[in-house]
Amino acid sequence: MSRHTGSKLKVAVLAATGMVGQRYVSMLSDHPFFRVAVVTGQSSVGRKYGLATAGANLPTSEEAKTLTVRPTSADALDDVDVVFSPLPTDVAQTLEPELARAGFNVITDASPHRMDTDVPLMIPEVNPEHLQLLDRQRKVKKWKGTLVATPNCTAAGLAMVLKPLHDKLRLKRVIVSTLQAVSGAGYPGVPSLDILDNVIPYVKDEEEKVEMEPLKMLGGVSVDRISPAKFEISAMVHRVATTDGHLESLYVETEERFDPEKVAKLLSNFRGEPQMLKLPTAPAEPIIVTAVEGRPQPKLDRYAGTVPGMSVVVGRIRKGLDSNSGRLTLMSHNTIRGAAGSTILTAELMYRKGLLG
Repeated sequence: MSRHTGSKLKVAVLAATGMVGQRYVSMLSDHPFFRVAVVTGQSSVGRKYGLATAGANLPTSEEAKTLTVRPTSADALDDVDVVFSPLPTDVAQTLEPELARAGFNVITDASPHRMDTDVPLMIPEVNPEHLQLLDRQRKVKKWKGTLVATPNCTAAGLAMVLKPLHDKLRLKRVIVSTLQAVSGAGYPGVPSLDILDNVIPYVKDEEEKVEMEPLKMLGGVSVDRISPAKFEISAMVHRVATTDGHLESLYVETEERFDPEKVAKLLSNFRGEPQMLKLPTAPAEPIIVTAVEGRPQPKLDRYAGTVPGMSVVVGRIRKGLDSNSGRLTLMSHNTIRGAAGSTILTAELMYRKGLLG
């Protein structure tokens, strides 16, 4: 499907009235490649988008505000090129492949198809070469469109930092403990009496995602499959009473010597294909290293960088128990880099590679 408006592709945002859906519409307002032409929802069908999201505090284009919220179905999407999907898991499970089969380019941050063997699980700076799996989708599944996934919000920031470490030092084992913001649970999220004055050391299915998804993203790709990276990840997750921004404490064991000064430079100098292509949502520095004591912090660092919320901030880089181990703290914005931002950046990369026509 190729229905351009001027030089821009027309896109749909599914579940657009939800917390992450609103982030998509906001980030796509006045976008140089894409124009939001369709928004869908569940409880607001028939209402103008601006009225359906009147309580939101995210900037949204006047054009998007005038769109009428449609039902979430293939019939409502017949005039768009790209579909952004932050759908609930149960709906995404069946609807996303249906849309790809029908000819839509679906880019999703929902979880059901992330680990499918022929679905790229993307962080554009980390594994752009995995997009070659789209040929297999068309040949084997006979899809007219495509399905591309982006990772769990916690795994997104983690994999970004692991990429240069694994490339240079060869990771053997990773132990990560997370402090995750309440916005990661969506709206209405965690009841206030559960999270205020409290830390919850459990998020359903989260540890499994954090342990598995980075290995797929850092794996090698062939014509028909991805071979996951071989190192081990052990995760412990916690929900805390911050609004946005996931903080992660990381311990790594490496084959090569872990020198904190060299690691700081390695992370600071990391760049990917989005930076080389100067994509609109690509931050100039995907990883920002701070030497400030006691940083990063969600309240202070979640909007760091040239594209607010798209950079991962790293601090407290230091040695581990021996010369082949180290520790650091990272922070990433869970609804921007961990959701809408990475998905939009993936679409931008696909656009520049000619994969959305």
